[in-house]
Amino acid sequence: MKKIAILVLGLFVTGLTANAQSTDKLIKFGVKGGVNFSNIIKDDGNNDFKTDYLVGYNAGITLDIKLLENLAFTPELLYSTKGYKAETLGGTFTQTTHFIDLPILASIKLAEGLNLVAGPQVSFLLSTNNKFENGLGTAQQQIVEDESDRFKKSIVAGVIGARFDLSNKVGIFGRYALDFQKTNENGDRVTPEFKNQVFQVGLGLKF
Repeated sequence: MKKIAILVLGLFVTGLTANAQSTDKLIKFGVKGGVNFSNIIKDDGNNDFKTDYLVGYNAGITLDIKLLENLAFTPELLYSTKGYKAETLGGTFTQTTHFIDLPILASIKLAEGLNLVAGPQVSFLLSTNNKFENGLGTAQQQIVEDESDRFKKSIVAGVIGARFDLSNKVGIFGRYALDFQKTNENGDRVTPEFKNQVFQVGLGLKF
């Protein structure tokens, strides 16, 4: 996983240099941000509780590397929050996870301005915030995942979605990301055995 991260970071550095020197804009650097609607798909283990979507955000940098007239390679480096909410007898439990996402995507032009995007994604877990709320108050816990073995630190996922370019510099996007791997092997209410799923919408700018 670290080799993949280093490779993608190298592509960004190369792309930034080429973007600064290019006159035909075969490589475009960009920034993007948007809203995450995340939940979990529960697997085996002690997961006999209902969950609801949690609203979060994503933000980061992008590269658009033109390969053919209707095909581009579009890696991204994003900070993204995920998680879920669960209603219990005692109150509301919210788990928010913080990730660095590296989507490695292909962008296929379907029509003028409309692009299909799809590809794998590697996510690196940074920290987890647990919050429990009821009528008596709120209790919170923050866990830095480098110091814990509760969850996997890197997870492979798949991404599919669409981008609509309003101009050559501004675009809007919507996508769905689903983990291919479970977060852990033994679940309970605090650290359930699940796969993240995230719906994302947002805005991107290219330079």
